[in-house]
Amino acid sequence: MALKCGIVGLPNVGKSTLFNALTCAKALVANYPFATKDPNIGMITVPDPRLDKLAALVKPKKVIPVTVEIADIAGLIKGASKNEGLGNQFLADIREVHAIVYVVRCFDDDNIIHVENSVDPVRDKIIIDNELLLKDLVTVEKRLDRYKKNTKGGDKTAVRALETAERIYKHIEDGQPARTMPLTPEEDTVLQEMFLLTAKPILYVCNVDESAVMTGNHHTKRFVEAIQGEKAEVIFISAAIEAEIAELDSLEERLEFIESMGLDEPGVNKVIRGCYKLLNYITYFTAGEKEVRAWTIQQGWTAPQSAGVIHSDFERGFIRARVIKYADFVKYGSEKAVQELGKVRVEGKEYVTEDGDVMHFLFNV
Repeated sequence: MALKCGIVGLPNVGKSTLFNALTCAKALVANYPFATKDPNIGMITVPDPRLDKLAALVKPKKVIPVTVEIADIAGLIKGASKNEGLGNQFLADIREVHAIVYVVRCFDDDNIIHVENSVDPVRDKIIIDNELLLKDLVTVEKRLDRYKKNTKGGDKTAVRALETAERIYKHIEDGQPARTMPLTPEEDTVLQEMFLLTAKPILYVCNVDESAVMTGNHHTKRFVEAIQGEKAEVIFISAAIEAEIAELDSLEERLEFIESMGLDEPGVNKVIRGCYKLLNYITYFTAGEKEVRAWTIQQGWTAPQSAGVIHSDFERGFIRARVIKYADFVKYGSEKAVQELGKVRVEGKEYVTEDGDVMHFLFNV
């Protein structure tokens, strides 16, 4: 399952610096608006110590982690929904991603221009929110017209869809993002069909200076208070520090630098894991001499669905799954040892895969 996250924000808030730290892709970083026009795309791996531990035990020929595609999207300004700046391009690029990494500037530096001429992360968030909401209103209006036509024949499903769409329109018109609207599973299907920008899950990244990485500052305090109703995750990182870490050549140098800064890990690791969790994804593993590999699935998927991410034939011809719990694999050191102790579980079609399961599928097509 390919996950694509988009880094968004106003110009000059640190988006491209963060992108470079995540991907080491060296996107253009410049002290002027719209330094990024077309989205820069990079692939990053999801840090998972469990994969490293399994690989150390199995010693496979290959180790394949989960990857996330990350896009550095052009900065937005007021009027984007009316195509001011790079408005249409910005909004179209957001539509292509599954989740949004929302960067806000929470540091003061007179040498770095702010497009609004002052640092105010709450205002910046409102600017972007308003543009996304306005664009979504246009999208829902078009869908309402379609539903109204469909209801003329007395189609009850179309009538319910129209009622749901009208509620969604009112919710957005009141200034609330679509993702905050409580919906039944049937209503949520209507929402998902619209591909609304404000329905996408959000991870907020407060870009702070070095002194505020651990505890935040007055800017982050105001910002956290402003998003209380959203139940969204907020991460404090210093894009400048992350850029320095990314420039270091060896793992040893990076670890020494991180320790010297009083950090337990690079901030980008938190961003990557945050992206991965936004869509309620979990990981299971396959482990053998040829490769140890991490696989992405949706939480709540059954064993056949989980097998399907390897190949559709695995799901279509699913017979059963052999499951080893990660803790057992690590505790006893090998699949053979776990099997000898009778701790390999054989599960059928109803089994719901758990995060960290080490699985082997039997199928026949």
